[in-house]
Amino acid sequence: MTPGINAAKKAKISHRIHEYHHDPASESFGTEAAEKMGVDPARVFKTLVVAIDGKDLAVGVVPVTAMLSMKLVAKAAGGKKATMADKQDVQRSTGYVLGGVSPLGQKKRLRTFIDDSAQRFDTIYISAGRRGLEIELSPEDLAKLTTAQFAPLQA
Repeated sequence: MTPGINAAKKAKISHRIHEYHHDPASESFGTEAAEKMGVDPARVFKTLVVAIDGKDLAVGVVPVTAMLSMKLVAKAAGGKKATMADKQDVQRSTGYVLGGVSPLGQKKRLRTFIDDSAQRFDTIYISAGRRGLEIELSPEDLAKLTTAQFAPLQA
């Protein structure tokens, strides 16, 4: 079990766990997840940690088929500028390694924003906290568990 799975279980939300063999040579963890699970890549979301105005960390959750707009995530967070967070800061604050960062069960709960395209689906897939492990849940349950806001985030 990962902290992300434990958070879903503790909250008693409906979810399903999907495991697949992760190829260490894979360059796109999200695309690999969609292919190996045989699901529409638009339903598989990646978790990206950004620094807002050079200080506060925040999470942007976007489809693996899209790029996170730094301008839009900064706007959603009420800031002027966003940049990708330092790898060490990401691991220290979330407790997860890159490629396996989950918006659920982070060591330090970061402000979270989910791309509004997630609301088109009954369920979406996000990292469960390690490479090769995904959790399927409703976008609304994800928002509730992470106290996230939906916003347009795609570049």
